[in-house]
Amino acid sequence: MDAVASLLLPVLIRQGIDDGVRRGILAGVWTAAGLALAVVAAQWVAQIGANRMTGRTGERVLYSLRLKIFAQLQRLGLDYYERELTGKIMTRMTTDVDALSTFLQTGLVTAVVSVLTFFGILLALLALDIQLALVVFATLPPLVLATYVFRKRSITAYELARERISTVNGDLQENVAGLRIVQAFRREGHGAERYAAHSDAYRQARVRGQFLISVYFPFVQLLSSVASALVLIVGADRVGGHTLTAGALVAYLLYIDLFFAPVQQLSQVFDGYQQASVSLGRIRELLAQPTSTPAAEHPRPVPALRGDLTFDGVHFHYGDHDEQALADIDLTIPAGQTVAFVGETGAGKSTLVKLVARFYDPTAGAVCIDGTDLRELDLTGYRRRLGVVPQESYLFAGTVRDAIAYGRPDATDAEVEAAARAVGAHDMIATLDDGYLHEVAERGRNLSAGQRQLLALARAELTDPDVLLLDEATAALDLATEAVVNQATDRLAGRRADPVWSGEGPLPAPPAPARTTLIVAHRLTTAARADRVVVLDHGRIIEDGTHAQLLARNGRYAELWRTYSGEEESLTV
Repeated sequence: MDAVASLLLPVLIRQGIDDGVRRGILAGVWTAAGLALAVVAAQWVAQIGANRMTGRTGERVLYSLRLKIFAQLQRLGLDYYERELTGKIMTRMTTDVDALSTFLQTGLVTAVVSVLTFFGILLALLALDIQLALVVFATLPPLVLATYVFRKRSITAYELARERISTVNGDLQENVAGLRIVQAFRREGHGAERYAAHSDAYRQARVRGQFLISVYFPFVQLLSSVASALVLIVGADRVGGHTLTAGALVAYLLYIDLFFAPVQQLSQVFDGYQQASVSLGRIRELLAQPTSTPAAEHPRPVPALRGDLTFDGVHFHYGDHDEQALADIDLTIPAGQTVAFVGETGAGKSTLVKLVARFYDPTAGAVCIDGTDLRELDLTGYRRRLGVVPQESYLFAGTVRDAIAYGRPDATDAEVEAAARAVGAHDMIATLDDGYLHEVAERGRNLSAGQRQLLALARAELTDPDVLLLDEATAALDLATEAVVNQATDRLAGRRADPVWSGEGPLPAPPAPARTTLIVAHRLTTAARADRVVVLDHGRIIEDGTHAQLLARNGRYAELWRTYSGEEESLTV
């Protein structure tokens, strides 16, 4: 309606001039003016409707897009987040979506109306007068050429600008996250210089795009003026020769302005279109990113697990790295056994645990539980049977109760407290202001490392896992806190002492079955308390046995134990 209304106005003006002004008939002028007023009113209503429709539709599209991006980010494997900066990932969700939003809300209506108007006027020019149309069309080749060059070069400039704003956001996020280190090492000046350099590179990319716009827009205006001048020269001669009416010439000149106006309008929204186009491409690239842990075609449900783990010829390397993180891993862990993995940094201990959690899939071989390859299981159902306690426990903002109930938000207050008591965290929580309603800051930074770790253990206990994964859970703790956390870990692993019968009354109930527990042990005292110790070196298993057996073997583990014991004695002294 908007485009058709724009096309009708010059026709009505021609009618008013030829049928009213030239003949001196006032009724003809009033008729044309009344019809033109009705057309303008209809155009106004159409514009209101179009803006409302595109605004509401655009918001629904963006809402769906944000949900799809978030779901994809949740679905992607850890390898993606180890490759990409957090700031760049956030740019996809914020800056890129905002650029698309701006175009959908403001530029899309203008673009659609301009395209329809352009082709409508093209037909109108041919219908009014072919000779004058040929005069106007003489300006089209340079217009097409200029548009092609502008589009090609501006795409490069906008893609560069979007990439550089990602770098700016990534640098900002990294500096904010590491501000304590920045201030501790007095690197504020260096950080400011680096951020200024990234921002200046982004500014230069944007200025390059603006330079192209500053050249292209005036050129389109120049072509419009040239076309109007040529039509006026040719048309005036024909009006004098009575082969063209004055109204038709005026209408033609108006159509020329309308003919180039859509090109200028498209050029004006081109900045937003280019940003939206590049942003949409980046969003499409993110949504097309395959996950490193794809779901099985027919996933098997996981109602419960015994906990028998098998590593069958497992090889693994991170990303495109040629160096193997794990090689020739053949290992069987019976259900209920507590196994500690030890070795130097980079030996592959944490990688083994990540494979069990299926944060990664093996490059070759298979990791099986209860005789089934993890890749065949329903991933959500499988992870629901796991309890994971990392080295640095991440706590989301909320209350202590929320932190413990994160894995089971529907848990009752009694269940939350029971989980805390089970790992020995209740007494610690009782010392906090407001107890279970104590507010936890982002990442739990208002709690000590030991307090965070106890809450993480309680969080794992509440999910009642069949398999427990502890990735250096005590590495960052002092000795006193480590002892408390170790006691909590023992309770969580289900390693209970056999019940003692006094000889009176009924026999005590048998102890609850132990959970299969994998421990990445930074301190060898933790490994010594496990049922079994597996020693890794450069991604390979070099020793396997109990603490006593490995000491008697006098191999690599015994060497590590002697070194560790010497360091502990030095610390004690």
